[in-house]
Amino acid sequence: MSINCSTPSRGERLDVTLARTKEIIFSIRKLMQAGELYTKELEKKYHVSAPQLNCLIALYENGPLPPSQIARHIMVKSSTVTGIIDRLEQKGLVKRLRNSPDRRVITIELTETGKKLARDAPPPIQQKIVDGLKRLSEAETDQIVLGLTKLTNMLDVQDLEEE
Repeated sequence: MSINCSTPSRGERLDVTLARTKEIIFSIRKLMQAGELYTKELEKKYHVSAPQLNCLIALYENGPLPPSQIARHIMVKSSTVTGIIDRLEQKGLVKRLRNSPDRRVITIELTETGKKLARDAPPPIQQKIVDGLKRLSEAETDQIVLGLTKLTNMLDVQDLEEE
């Protein structure tokens, strides 16, 4: 019995590259669909967006916080948090407190309705990622970081800020 030790032909390499490219694109589409489904479920069932829920959970887990600290917890810009807080306040889920003589200093606090929603809503989709990453080895996590970094560099989106 003879074993073929020849290197793959150019056509075979192209087929493998095309198959892998399709697999990567399909996986990215699945991730995007998962995010969209989660967002639709939150909007339909709880009438909040994913960033709004993240804000509620940050307040639920940490107590009243200034907007700058909320921004750090949910990994968005402070200017983004202002809009999130405005919408949550309109829905009666948070309230602004001015406990300082300086009226510019505010703290955001959950209302009872906000506490109930933070308790009852499904965990944010990124929590599933965090939990999954905890089960991987350091080498596997490093591979994911490297691959995602390469993808963001290819798309020229590495400098976009999270919102």
